[in-house]
Amino acid sequence: MSINVGSIDRAVRVMVGIAMLSAVFWVDGSLRWFGLIGLVPLLTAAAGSCPLYTILGVNTCGAPHNKGA
Repeated sequence: MSINVGSIDRAVRVMVGIAMLSAVFWVDGSLRWFGLIGLVPLLTAAAGSCPLYTILGVNTCGAPHNKGA
């Protein structure tokens, strides 16, 4: 997989992932386990690659560098 998640996108994913994971500790009842979905943005931020971005053709890393030009 190629890297398709930029630095600002990674920072937002980390913040959202941590916020979602905090639901496991703050929400009562069975809804608390939906907070585990916060692992997805954390893992994609750590890997630097988002499978959904690959399918949609999105790249937030910026323009690729031309080595020959």
